[in-house]
Amino acid sequence: MRENDLITSGGVAVPRVAENRAPATPSSPAQQERYRRILRAAADHGAEHGLDRIQMLDVARDAGVAIATLYRYFPSKTILFTALLHSQVEQLDRNSVPVEPGQEPAEAVARVLVDAARRLLERPRLAQAMLQSNNATVAGESPNMAATVEFADLILRVAGVAEASAHDRRLVRLIEQTWYGVLTSQLNGHITAEEAEADTVLACRLLLAELGR
Repeated sequence: MRENDLITSGGVAVPRVAENRAPATPSSPAQQERYRRILRAAADHGAEHGLDRIQMLDVARDAGVAIATLYRYFPSKTILFTALLHSQVEQLDRNSVPVEPGQEPAEAVARVLVDAARRLLERPRLAQAMLQSNNATVAGESPNMAATVEFADLILRVAGVAEASAHDRRLVRLIEQTWYGVLTSQLNGHITAEEAEADTVLACRLLLAELGR
């Protein structure tokens, strides 16, 4: 049994029963700070070890929180690293620049996605952990916890689409899936960084030519 499958009860390590429940949302400033510390610790461990070798007890220890606190916010390792991807997309959204005058929306989106991939791949093990977790969340029992909504909002904002149609959102969903696939191919060594960037630019041109029109 792995260490992250155990909790402490009365000073004794006992198996942790998996729970199918929604993560708690931090509300007070103190809770939000603990939440951020957990994400920072998880990012450090993910960058060093990758998803499979991470122990939740180690994350809790380095974040300075009780293991029960960690599981209250993140019932599983998959949810923890999906939440970390959420935070990365939100940060990207804050720092991104919308479409500029004379620039095609597809070009603006491609620029953002290429820059995002470069930043994510500075820590390839962490990027792999986040993508694996997000894919597992999409395919599992809690697809609403995936980073899909944040990603779609980012793409639409960068493209300058204020009122997105159902067709627009379908196009954005396709570019999201394509971008994750390109990142995964690069992480697995199937394509080079140059090929990944060229593929991202081409995918945006082909899939987003009608975005907002």
